[in-house]
Amino acid sequence: MRSLFHLAYHVTDLDEARRFYGDILGCEEGRSTETWVDFDFFGHQISLHLGKPFEVTRTGKVGDHMVMMPHLGVILRLDDWFALAERLKNGGIDFDIPPVIRFEGEPGEQRTMFFFDPSGNPIEVKGFKDFESVFAH
Repeated sequence: MRSLFHLAYHVTDLDEARRFYGDILGCEEGRSTETWVDFDFFGHQISLHLGKPFEVTRTGKVGDHMVMMPHLGVILRLDDWFALAERLKNGGIDFDIPPVIRFEGEPGEQRTMFFFDPSGNPIEVKGFKDFESVFAH
């Protein structure tokens, strides 16, 4: 079965969100109204609605890092991950967790990076050499 993931959450400014998700992340804009905008978030749908962003806390212990919870994430093939990391660096994004390798030499070895959208919503992007290892244990 093939499915698409959909997530809707709040942002404080739609124009700022358009610049970040569209120009910086490279996501294609979909439908919109005066109070929300959809994006193709790496093959999945996110709907950004005007409102107060969800509360986040640094409570997720993953490897050597304490990560923001909850957070939005996507898994990319490694070459796409490296290209996005470079685009984010060139776009002046301040990383919460800069691009790093996690679980090196172990099942589920991955690259990861954490950053925030302009409304403070945390985003994680993982990179895997092989998607077959995403659920490895």
